[in-house]
Amino acid sequence: MSVKRISVTYYAQLREQAARAQEDIQTNAPTPTELYAELCKRYHFSLPAESVKVALHDAFTSWHVPLQDGDSVQFIPPVAGG
Repeated sequence: MSVKRISVTYYAQLREQAARAQEDIQTNAPTPTELYAELCKRYHFSLPAESVKVALHDAFTSWHVPLQDGDSVQFIPPVAGG
């Protein structure tokens, strides 16, 4: 596995739990699935991956797409309306 520099953006509840809206990280995670698991350990996210959408370069994508150095990943939790 090679180390990749990934730009990660968090929304809503995830942004609050991470205490940041965006960050650049270095990771060995091969896919968004592993990246989210890594971030869950770091920030103690309360939402399981099954309830979060993932986007790559602002377009919804599969949790299993390979990550590349320089990618931009967005994690989007369910949004409550009112």
